Amino acid sequence: MRPILLSGHERALTQVKYSKDGDIIFSVAKDHVVCAWYSVNGERLGTYHGHQGALWTLDVDPTTTLLATGGADNTMRLWEVKTGRLLKTWDFGSSIKRVEFSEDGTQLLGVTEKRMGHLSTIVVYDIKLDVEAEQASEHSLRIVCDEAKATVAGFSYLSKFIISGHEDGSVTQWDAKTGERLKETFPHDADMQITDLQWSPDRTYFITACKDKTAKLVTAKDLKVLKTYVADTPLNSAAITPVKDYVILGGGQAAMDVTTTSARQGKFEARFYHKIFEEEIGRVRGHFGPLNYVAVSPQGTGYCSGGEDGYVRVHHFDKPYFDFKFEVERENDNI
Repeated sequence: MRPILLSGHERALTQVKYSKDGDIIFSVAKDHVVCAWYSVNGERLGTYHGHQGALWTLDVDPTTTLLATGGADNTMRLWEVKTGRLLKTWDFGSSIKRVEFSEDGTQLLGVTEKRMGHLSTIVVYDIKLDVEAEQASEHSLRIVCDEAKATVAGFSYLSKFIISGHEDGSVTQWDAKTGERLKETFPHDADMQITDLQWSPDRTYFITACKDKTAKLVTAKDLKVLKTYVADTPLNSAAITPVKDYVILGGGQAAMDVTTTSARQGKFEARFYHKIFEEEIGRVRGHFGPLNYVAVSPQGTGYCSGGEDGYVRVHHFDKPYFDFKFEVERENDNI
Protein backbone atom coordinates (compact mmCIF):
# COMPACT_ATOMS: atom_id res chain seq x y z
CA MET A 1 0.00 0.00 0.00
CA ARG A 2 1.50 3.30 -1.05
CA PRO A 3 0.42 5.94 1.48
CA ILE A 4 -0.76 9.47 0.83
CA LEU A 5 0.91 11.91 3.24
CA LEU A 6 -1.26 14.80 4.39
CA SER A 7 0.79 17.73 5.64
CA GLY A 8 -1.49 20.44 6.95
CA HIS A 9 -0.77 20.51 10.67
CA GLU A 10 2.19 22.06 12.45
CA ARG A 11 1.93 19.98 15.61
CA ALA A 12 1.05 16.44 16.72
CA LEU A 13 -2.21 14.92 15.46
CA THR A 14 -4.76 14.02 18.12
CA GLN A 15 -7.67 12.52 16.16
CA VAL A 16 -8.73 11.68 12.60
CA LYS A 17 -12.23 10.70 11.44
CA TYR A 18 -13.89 9.60 8.21
CA SER A 19 -17.28 10.89 7.12
CA LYS A 20 -20.04 8.25 6.96
CA ASP A 21 -19.56 7.95 3.18
CA GLY A 22 -15.80 7.67 3.58
CA ASP A 23 -15.07 10.43 1.05
CA ILE A 24 -13.82 13.05 3.53
CA ILE A 25 -11.27 12.78 6.34
CA PHE A 26 -11.32 15.29 9.20
CA SER A 27 -8.27 15.85 11.39
CA VAL A 28 -7.39 17.84 14.52
CA ALA A 29 -4.02 18.50 16.14
CA LYS A 30 -2.42 20.50 18.90
CA ASP A 31 -2.16 23.50 16.53
CA HIS A 32 -5.84 24.57 17.00
CA VAL A 33 -6.72 24.08 13.29
CA VAL A 34 -9.35 21.62 12.02
CA CYS A 35 -8.69 20.24 8.52
CA ALA A 36 -10.93 18.47 6.00
CA TRP A 37 -9.39 16.34 3.22
CA TYR A 38 -10.61 14.31 0.25
CA SER A 39 -9.76 10.72 1.17
CA VAL A 40 -9.28 9.58 -2.42
CA ASN A 41 -6.29 11.82 -3.18
CA GLY A 42 -5.44 13.72 0.01
CA GLU A 43 -6.38 17.14 -1.37
CA ARG A 44 -7.24 19.57 1.41
CA LEU A 45 -10.87 20.61 1.18
CA GLY A 46 -10.77 23.36 3.81
CA THR A 47 -10.06 24.39 7.39
CA TYR A 48 -12.16 25.48 10.37
CA HIS A 49 -10.80 28.32 12.49
CA GLY A 50 -11.96 29.54 15.89
CA HIS A 51 -10.41 27.44 18.64
CA GLN A 52 -7.75 29.14 20.75
CA GLY A 53 -5.82 26.12 22.03
CA ALA A 54 -4.76 22.57 21.27
CA LEU A 55 -7.55 20.42 19.85
CA TRP A 56 -8.15 16.97 21.30
CA THR A 57 -11.15 15.57 19.51
CA LEU A 58 -13.69 15.78 16.69
CA ASP A 59 -16.62 13.88 15.17
CA VAL A 60 -18.90 14.31 12.17
CA ASP A 61 -22.62 13.51 12.10
CA PRO A 62 -23.98 10.66 9.86
CA THR A 63 -25.15 13.08 7.14
CA THR A 64 -21.82 14.99 7.02
CA THR A 65 -23.76 18.19 7.78
CA LEU A 66 -22.36 19.00 11.22
CA LEU A 67 -18.87 18.76 12.67
CA ALA A 68 -18.16 18.78 16.41
CA THR A 69 -14.78 19.64 17.95
CA GLY A 70 -13.38 19.98 21.46
CA GLY A 71 -10.12 21.25 22.86
CA ALA A 72 -7.94 22.81 25.51
CA ASP A 73 -9.67 26.20 25.26
CA ASN A 74 -12.48 24.64 27.36
CA THR A 75 -14.99 24.80 24.52
CA MET A 76 -16.96 22.31 22.45
CA ARG A 77 -17.96 23.72 19.06
CA LEU A 78 -20.40 22.82 16.32
CA TRP A 79 -19.64 23.70 12.69
CA GLU A 80 -21.38 23.51 9.34
CA VAL A 81 -19.23 21.10 7.32
CA LYS A 82 -19.92 22.62 3.91
CA THR A 83 -19.18 26.28 4.70
CA GLY A 84 -16.96 26.11 7.78
CA ARG A 85 -19.42 28.34 9.63
CA LEU A 86 -19.36 28.17 13.43
CA LEU A 87 -22.88 27.33 14.60
CA LYS A 88 -22.56 26.91 18.36
CA THR A 89 -20.02 27.15 21.17
CA TRP A 90 -20.44 25.47 24.56
CA ASP A 91 -18.14 26.70 27.34
CA PHE A 92 -16.82 24.53 30.17
CA GLY A 93 -14.46 24.83 33.10
CA SER A 94 -11.93 22.37 31.69
CA SER A 95 -10.73 20.77 28.45
CA ILE A 96 -12.94 18.64 26.21
CA LYS A 97 -11.17 15.32 25.66
CA ARG A 98 -13.71 13.48 23.49
CA VAL A 99 -16.81 14.31 21.43
CA GLU A 100 -19.08 11.85 19.66
CA PHE A 101 -22.43 11.97 17.86
CA SER A 102 -25.08 9.34 18.50
CA GLU A 103 -25.84 6.82 15.77
CA ASP A 104 -28.62 8.98 14.31
CA GLY A 105 -26.85 12.31 14.88
CA THR A 106 -29.54 13.74 17.17
CA GLN A 107 -27.32 13.79 20.27
CA LEU A 108 -23.78 14.98 20.92
CA LEU A 109 -21.65 13.75 23.79
CA GLY A 110 -18.66 15.49 25.34
CA VAL A 111 -16.12 14.29 27.95
CA THR A 112 -14.65 17.02 30.15
CA GLU A 113 -11.25 16.85 31.82
CA LYS A 114 -10.84 16.57 35.57
CA ARG A 115 -9.02 19.66 36.85
CA MET A 116 -8.71 21.53 40.11
CA GLY A 117 -12.23 22.62 41.03
CA HIS A 118 -13.80 20.71 38.13
CA LEU A 119 -14.92 17.08 38.09
CA SER A 120 -14.64 14.76 35.11
CA THR A 121 -18.07 14.70 33.45
CA ILE A 122 -19.90 13.32 30.43
CA VAL A 123 -22.39 15.83 29.01
CA VAL A 124 -25.02 15.19 26.33
CA TYR A 125 -26.75 17.80 24.16
CA ASP A 126 -29.77 17.35 21.90
CA ILE A 127 -28.81 18.34 18.36
CA LYS A 128 -30.94 19.67 15.50
CA LEU A 129 -29.56 18.63 12.11
CA ASP A 130 -30.80 21.87 10.54
CA VAL A 131 -27.85 24.28 10.22
CA GLU A 132 -30.20 27.26 10.57
CA ALA A 133 -31.76 25.99 13.81
CA GLU A 134 -30.81 27.35 17.22
CA GLN A 135 -28.95 24.63 19.13
CA ALA A 136 -29.67 23.98 22.81
CA SER A 137 -27.44 25.79 25.28
CA GLU A 138 -28.29 23.50 28.20
CA HIS A 139 -27.28 19.86 28.33
CA SER A 140 -29.97 17.16 28.41
CA LEU A 141 -27.82 14.84 30.53
CA ARG A 142 -24.78 15.24 32.79
CA ILE A 143 -22.91 12.32 34.31
CA VAL A 144 -20.27 12.98 36.97
CA CYS A 145 -17.39 10.47 36.94
CA ASP A 146 -16.31 10.94 40.54
CA GLU A 147 -14.49 7.61 41.04
CA ALA A 148 -12.11 7.71 38.07
CA LYS A 149 -11.59 10.31 35.37
CA ALA A 150 -13.29 9.46 32.07
CA THR A 151 -10.96 9.64 29.08
CA VAL A 152 -13.23 8.37 26.28
CA ALA A 153 -16.96 7.72 25.83
CA GLY A 154 -19.56 7.01 23.17
CA PHE A 155 -23.12 5.92 22.39
CA SER A 156 -23.98 2.23 21.92
CA TYR A 157 -26.54 0.80 19.47
CA LEU A 158 -29.84 2.71 19.38
CA SER A 159 -28.30 5.17 21.89
CA LYS A 160 -29.34 2.75 24.64
CA PHE A 161 -26.12 3.03 26.65
CA ILE A 162 -23.24 5.41 27.07
CA ILE A 163 -19.98 3.49 27.43
CA SER A 164 -17.01 5.25 29.00
CA GLY A 165 -13.35 4.32 29.46
CA HIS A 166 -11.36 5.65 32.40
CA GLU A 167 -7.85 6.45 33.55
CA ASP A 168 -7.82 3.50 35.99
CA GLY A 169 -8.42 0.92 33.23
CA SER A 170 -12.14 0.53 33.91
CA VAL A 171 -15.08 0.58 31.49
CA THR A 172 -18.50 1.77 32.66
CA GLN A 173 -21.95 1.33 31.15
CA TRP A 174 -24.49 4.12 31.79
CA ASP A 175 -28.17 4.43 30.94
CA ALA A 176 -28.19 6.96 28.11
CA LYS A 177 -31.58 8.35 29.16
CA THR A 178 -31.15 8.70 32.94
CA GLY A 179 -27.38 8.67 33.42
CA GLU A 180 -27.65 5.80 35.92
CA ARG A 181 -24.53 3.66 36.32
CA LEU A 182 -25.49 0.13 35.23
CA LYS A 183 -22.29 -1.90 35.00
CA GLU A 184 -18.57 -1.53 35.51
CA THR A 185 -15.67 -3.80 34.60
CA PHE A 186 -11.87 -3.72 34.62
CA PRO A 187 -10.74 -5.28 31.35
CA HIS A 188 -7.31 -3.63 31.57
CA ASP A 189 -4.55 -3.45 34.16
CA ALA A 190 -5.30 -1.26 37.17
CA ASP A 191 -4.24 2.38 36.85
CA MET A 192 -3.47 1.97 33.14
CA GLN A 193 -5.32 4.62 31.16
CA ILE A 194 -7.78 3.65 28.42
CA THR A 195 -6.78 5.82 25.47
CA ASP A 196 -9.39 4.99 22.83
CA LEU A 197 -12.82 3.45 22.31
CA GLN A 198 -14.14 2.76 18.81
CA TRP A 199 -17.32 0.98 17.74
CA SER A 200 -18.18 -1.92 15.46
CA PRO A 201 -20.38 -0.87 12.51
CA ASP A 202 -23.59 -1.81 14.39
CA ARG A 203 -22.33 -0.48 17.77
CA THR A 204 -23.12 -3.74 19.57
CA TYR A 205 -19.46 -4.13 20.57
CA PHE A 206 -16.40 -1.93 20.74
CA ILE A 207 -12.63 -2.02 20.99
CA THR A 208 -10.55 -0.29 23.64
CA ALA A 209 -6.87 0.67 23.50
CA CYS A 210 -4.84 1.03 26.67
CA LYS A 211 -1.43 2.03 27.99
CA ASP A 212 -1.05 -1.55 29.29
CA LYS A 213 -0.11 -2.59 25.70
CA THR A 214 -3.38 -4.40 25.04
CA ALA A 215 -6.60 -3.80 23.13
CA LYS A 216 -9.87 -5.51 24.09
CA LEU A 217 -13.02 -6.35 22.14
CA VAL A 218 -15.97 -5.82 24.52
CA THR A 219 -19.75 -6.21 24.17
CA ALA A 220 -21.88 -3.12 24.77
CA LYS A 221 -24.78 -5.02 26.38
CA ASP A 222 -22.95 -6.78 29.25
CA LEU A 223 -19.33 -5.53 29.01
CA LYS A 224 -18.07 -9.04 28.33
CA VAL A 225 -14.49 -9.19 26.99
CA LEU A 226 -14.57 -11.18 23.75
CA LYS A 227 -10.99 -10.89 22.51
CA THR A 228 -7.62 -9.54 23.66
CA TYR A 229 -4.85 -8.26 21.37
CA VAL A 230 -1.39 -8.01 22.91
CA ALA A 231 1.14 -5.52 21.54
CA ASP A 232 4.72 -4.66 22.52
CA THR A 233 4.18 -0.96 23.04
CA PRO A 234 1.64 1.31 24.82
CA LEU A 235 -1.43 1.77 22.62
CA ASN A 236 -3.08 5.08 21.79
CA SER A 237 -5.77 3.88 19.39
CA ALA A 238 -7.59 0.80 18.08
CA ALA A 239 -10.09 0.41 15.24
CA ILE A 240 -12.31 -2.39 13.89
CA THR A 241 -12.32 -2.93 10.13
CA PRO A 242 -15.60 -3.66 8.33
CA VAL A 243 -15.65 -6.18 5.44
CA LYS A 244 -12.63 -8.15 6.75
CA ASP A 245 -12.13 -9.59 10.24
CA TYR A 246 -9.22 -7.41 11.33
CA VAL A 247 -8.46 -4.82 13.95
CA ILE A 248 -5.79 -2.13 13.62
CA LEU A 249 -3.79 -0.93 16.63
CA GLY A 250 -1.64 2.19 16.83
CA GLY A 251 0.68 3.52 19.50
CA GLY A 252 4.31 3.88 20.44
CA GLN A 253 6.51 4.91 23.31
CA ALA A 254 6.43 8.50 24.51
CA ALA A 255 9.14 10.70 23.02
CA MET A 256 11.15 10.87 26.24
CA ASP A 257 11.36 7.06 26.37
CA VAL A 258 12.41 6.54 22.76
CA THR A 259 15.93 5.62 21.68
CA THR A 260 17.17 5.23 18.13
CA THR A 261 17.19 1.49 18.72
CA SER A 262 13.52 1.25 19.65
CA ALA A 263 12.57 3.48 16.72
CA ARG A 264 14.33 1.06 14.38
CA GLN A 265 12.57 -1.86 15.99
CA GLY A 266 9.28 -0.54 14.67
CA LYS A 267 7.48 0.88 17.66
CA PHE A 268 5.76 3.40 15.37
CA GLU A 269 3.80 1.00 13.19
CA ALA A 270 0.14 0.30 12.59
CA ARG A 271 -0.42 -3.28 13.70
CA PHE A 272 -2.99 -5.53 12.03
CA TYR A 273 -4.49 -8.39 14.07
CA HIS A 274 -7.02 -11.04 13.10
CA LYS A 275 -10.18 -10.10 14.98
CA ILE A 276 -11.20 -13.69 15.75
CA PHE A 277 -7.88 -15.48 16.27
CA GLU A 278 -6.18 -12.56 18.09
CA GLU A 279 -2.94 -13.09 16.16
CA GLU A 280 -0.86 -10.35 14.54
CA ILE A 281 -0.79 -10.65 10.76
CA GLY A 282 1.17 -7.60 9.64
CA ARG A 283 2.47 -4.10 10.26
CA VAL A 284 2.58 -0.87 8.28
CA ARG A 285 5.42 1.50 9.10
CA GLY A 286 6.02 5.09 8.10
CA HIS A 287 5.39 7.46 11.00
CA PHE A 288 8.36 9.03 12.76
CA GLY A 289 6.65 9.07 16.15
CA PRO A 290 3.80 7.38 18.02
CA LEU A 291 0.51 6.84 16.21
CA ASN A 292 -1.99 8.89 18.20
CA TYR A 293 -5.10 7.78 16.33
CA VAL A 294 -6.19 5.19 13.76
CA ALA A 295 -9.45 5.42 11.78
CA VAL A 296 -10.90 2.97 9.23
CA SER A 297 -13.05 3.93 6.26
CA PRO A 298 -16.70 2.95 6.91
CA GLN A 299 -16.63 1.08 3.58
CA GLY A 300 -13.56 -0.88 4.68
CA THR A 301 -11.52 0.25 1.65
CA GLY A 302 -8.70 1.89 3.60
CA TYR A 303 -7.53 3.49 6.81
CA CYS A 304 -5.69 6.58 7.99
CA SER A 305 -3.47 7.33 10.96
CA GLY A 306 -2.53 10.56 12.72
CA GLY A 307 0.91 10.72 14.29
CA GLU A 308 2.96 12.64 16.79
CA ASP A 309 5.08 13.63 13.77
CA GLY A 310 2.30 15.95 12.53
CA TYR A 311 1.34 13.86 9.49
CA VAL A 312 -1.84 12.07 8.49
CA ARG A 313 -1.06 8.96 6.47
CA VAL A 314 -3.87 7.62 4.26
CA HIS A 315 -3.73 4.04 2.99
CA HIS A 316 -6.05 2.53 0.37
CA PHE A 317 -6.10 -1.25 0.67
CA ASP A 318 -4.76 -3.17 -2.33
CA LYS A 319 -6.39 -6.26 -3.83
CA PRO A 320 -4.15 -8.70 -1.83
CA TYR A 321 -5.65 -7.29 1.38
CA PHE A 322 -9.12 -8.46 0.34
CA ASP A 323 -7.83 -11.76 -1.11
CA PHE A 324 -5.80 -12.67 1.99
CA LYS A 325 -7.00 -15.76 3.84
CA PHE A 326 -5.86 -16.45 7.38
CA GLU A 327 -5.05 -20.05 8.23
CA VAL A 328 -4.63 -21.22 11.80
CA GLU A 329 -2.06 -23.85 12.65
CA ARG A 330 -2.53 -25.30 16.12
CA GLU A 331 -1.54 -28.62 17.61
CA ASN A 332 -4.30 -31.01 18.72
CA ASP A 333 -6.90 -28.81 17.09
CA ASN A 334 -9.98 -30.58 15.83
CA ILE A 335 -11.33 -27.72 13.76
